Formats: sequence, C-alpha cells, structure tokens
Amino acid sequence: MTYEEFRKPLTAVYEAGEAKAIARMVMEVRFGLSMTDIICGKTGDEGEMLTLRQRLLTGEPVQYVLGQADFGGRTFHVEPGVLIPRPETYELCEWSLPPTPSKWKGHILDIGTGSGCIACTLAAEIPHAEVTAWDVSDDALRIAAENAKRANVHVSFEKVDILNSPLLYREGLGVGLDIIVSNPPYICNKERAEMERNVLEHEPSLALFVPDDDPLLFYRAIARFAQQALDTDGSLYFEINPLYVDEMKQMLYNEGFTHTEVRNDQFNKQRFTKSWR
Repeated sequence: MTYEEFRKPLTAVYEAGEAKAIARMVMEVRFGLSMTDIICGKTGDEGEMLTLRQRLLTGEPVQYVLGQADFGGRTFHVEPGVLIPRPETYELCEWSLPPTPSKWKGHILDIGTGSGCIACTLAAEIPHAEVTAWDVSDDALRIAAENAKRANVHVSFEKVDILNSPLLYREGLGVGLDIIVSNPPYICNKERAEMERNVLEHEPSLALFVPDDDPLLFYRAIARFAQQALDTDGSLYFEINPLYVDEMKQMLYNEGFTHTEVRNDQFNKQRFTKSWR
C-alpha cells in the first residue's frame, strides 16, 4: 500500500492537512520511512497498514494507534487509559521550573499524573529534585511508571484520590512540598457538544470531565491540600479552564493563596495559574 493509498481514505474523517500529517506520522513511527522513502515508493507491511488505517477511520487518535505521543521533545507511551499529552501542558512544566533547575533540590508533587508527562519531564529537567506523582487510576500509574523507566528518571508514584480528604490529611502525607503542579479534570459536561469526536469517544472521561455545577471540584480540593502541604515559600501551579479564570482566582484567594498570577498559553488563552502565599 502506497502513502497516497493510505492517506486518501483518511480525508473522510480528517481535514486534508491533518490526514497528511497523520499518514506521515504512521509511516515514520511505525515503518521507519522518511518522506524521501515515501517519494521513492517504499511502503510498509500492507496488512498492518490496513489495520492501522481502519483504527484511524473510527476516529481513534493516532497517538493511541501508534502507542506514543511527543511531549516537550520526549516520547511518552500512551494508551486509552490516559490523556494524550498536549503541547500547552509542556508550557506549564516550563513555567514551574525553578531559576536554576540543574542545582535545585526541592520536592515536587504532580497531582493527577496520567501518562506521567509532567512528573517525568520535571524529574528529567530538575535532576536533583524529589518528584512524587499521584493518580487514582491503576492504568495511569502503570503507564506513568513505564514512562519514567523509559525516560530514565526516578519518580515516586502513589495511588491517591485527591477528593478523599481523610486520606489526604493523614500524618506525613505530602508535608514540606516546594511545588505542587496539576492538570486536573476541568471540562464541564455542558462543553461536550463543542469537543472533537476522537476526544469524546476515545480519551478517558475520568481525566476530562467535572460536574456542570462544580467546575472547580478538583482545584478546590488541591488548593486546600496545598495550604497545609506546601512550605511557606512554596508555589501551586495549575492548568485551568479559561472559562473559569475569575472563579479560580477568587477560590484560590478564599483558600488562603493571597497571590495568583495568570498566564496565557501559546494559543493566547488564559490557561495557567501560579499561586503563593
């Protein structure tokens, strides 16, 4: 099967440019073929190409089909049990880096780690930091641990439910943290109609959605925990829903964070907050 034979049917599901990019990604990642190879007529295994194309035609994201996603220049294993890392989340990682990452030795907690992309990235870029990552999903913790091994970094993964208050406040859990960073679920159910089919049908709802009547559910729980877990000069970093920036700032203030800075992402949306006392 040629590149064109693989690509053309994809245009029934994807925009022409996206279909082209997906086809090239499959050729490069799965079959090791460069654009020069494609032009010269080289192809991959036809049976496998048919199987991959059929999965893509159902709307399954190419990252799940290939089992990997790029994030900040690193490759992470992904499966349907975790969200596909987004480029804007890497901006959150960059913002949370201390001034001299190579010398910094503090303790970082990533809450809701998913694929482990935030925790592994920070562990790699701040080599002397102590990095801990929490998630409630066994699948996520398994995948994240695999990604830490692949990246050759040490992260302590723990199964913790941030909404389980009695567990959170047991003695010694998360005390003395310098940085807490989180990209928790923040999409309201009412926003489903505006979302892409491949996200709705394939990425885990547990990691995406919050109730319409409580969009700050996870943020509030994390902020309350952060109040007692962070050191005096510690910072709390969030990726947020731009629809609720004002509510976020007020909630963080109510929870004791007297300073909150909001930063835009690469698409000029108010996407991140940094809070401190």
